[in-house]
Amino acid sequence: MSKSKRTETTDALEILARREAADPELRKLIDEEKLDDVRERRAHEFDELSHRVIGCALEVHRALGPGLLESTYEQCLAHELTLAKIPFELQAPIPVEYKGVRLECGYRVDFLIDHCLVVELKSVAQVLGIHKAQLLTYMKLSDVRIGLLINFNVELLKDGIKRFVL
Repeated sequence: MSKSKRTETTDALEILARREAADPELRKLIDEEKLDDVRERRAHEFDELSHRVIGCALEVHRALGPGLLESTYEQCLAHELTLAKIPFELQAPIPVEYKGVRLECGYRVDFLIDHCLVVELKSVAQVLGIHKAQLLTYMKLSDVRIGLLINFNVELLKDGIKRFVL
């Protein structure tokens, strides 16, 4: 590209940038389009991560079946996640912000996967509303939009998996 063509292109980009800066509505539309693109990419990444985590949980359930303690499934899932090279934090503390003060109240999420997915495990006869509320609360407190509630005490694990999105 010749020097004069590069200068014209640069000038055109500068004019466009000034217009965007001067026109808040145009800036807002451009920002919203970028935000939508980012959200779409992140949703795809979350979806892929969720599927990988579910695959690890299926492997644990295939090997052990239902009827064990939650802590057993937790340790086995941690092992599977490690084998799959999925970054996670086990028993991740979740602080509470109250009137500008950060309080460590003892809340711990079973798994915080790659800082963008909360996984709460159960081994119960039936998932209750309180279990769902617990996961949703952890998601809000940790500012994570996607969560999985996995109940290992079922014959088919697919019947024990619930996905939540804030």
